[in-house]
Amino acid sequence: MLEEDSGWMPDMLTILCIFLFVFVILYALRQWIKGAQFTEKISARGRVAIITGANSGIGMQLVRELNLRYVKVYLACRRVSSGNEAARELFSRYGCDMTRMIVRHLDLADFSSVHRFVEEFNKDEEKLDILINNAGIMFYPKYQKTVDGHELTWQSNHLGHFLLTELLLPKLERSEEGGRIINLSSALHLFADSVDPEIVDSPQHFGRWNNKTYARSKLANIMHCVELTRRIRSFNSASKVTANACHPGSVDTSLFRAEFYQKYLKTIVSPIIWFLLKTSQDGAQTPLYLALSKKVAGVSGKYFSECKESKKVHPMVSDPTACEILYNNSLEQCLLDRSSIALD
Repeated sequence: MLEEDSGWMPDMLTILCIFLFVFVILYALRQWIKGAQFTEKISARGRVAIITGANSGIGMQLVRELNLRYVKVYLACRRVSSGNEAARELFSRYGCDMTRMIVRHLDLADFSSVHRFVEEFNKDEEKLDILINNAGIMFYPKYQKTVDGHELTWQSNHLGHFLLTELLLPKLERSEEGGRIINLSSALHLFADSVDPEIVDSPQHFGRWNNKTYARSKLANIMHCVELTRRIRSFNSASKVTANACHPGSVDTSLFRAEFYQKYLKTIVSPIIWFLLKTSQDGAQTPLYLALSKKVAGVSGKYFSECKESKKVHPMVSDPTACEILYNNSLEQCLLDRSSIALD
């Protein structure tokens, strides 16, 4: 009997050691996937922020993080009912202050909606400290034009935010700390082939399965920050306004709301999503870092990932002429004056 036990114990110890080893490896992998966390103890009392796509995912987590730091946050949402529901959930689950969460309608796929949003905001606020251009769509299954005549993903992800930013620049200039603009981009921008209007708005160049359409818009988000920084500094060298883009990481968000994903892929991949992708809270850390950290005060025109500057950018980002052409084309597509920047 003793001989049998002595043979059994090493086997059990081996199994336990293997189990412990696998657990440690998986835990380390999960922590790596989780990514960098914003840990600075900062109170932002008195600041005003706008977050697009604030009713779910990263946007909703950014509302929570900023609200709990005493920021007054405008939730800019395509569906006001969803924004109100998100605000109630943030209040009940996390104790966010309802008086500092203001839900407003904003449809980035409609330029007139962007203008109305800014007009209302200008009536209510004297300044804007933080603008987080977060909303976006991904894996949209078919070519579709907006009411303004542009491809849906291009306008929702780039042109709508470009127009919003341009119209809000005067309010951002009035921020004592320096208005901060944060564009949520993606590492997928590296797969973009063009940001030319004739390409991005063309049904013949619509990238349904290879997702070139999304990549183009994310490349434009970064190039926008580069050229906007140059224009602001040349217009007023003393300006404190900054504009940076970031990759939040691979996050399980409502970007994956397209019919194909919901119908065919979600059931298959859901069991492993919780492990292989960041949570929305983890994805919110780099944009939160750019919105609040003292370490990036005055830093502008850069691309960040994991709370630090990333050099993994598309060659067009480093091409001043390409960035200038994109900016001028965007002004034209948004029906804005190409000869001026809206800082007055």
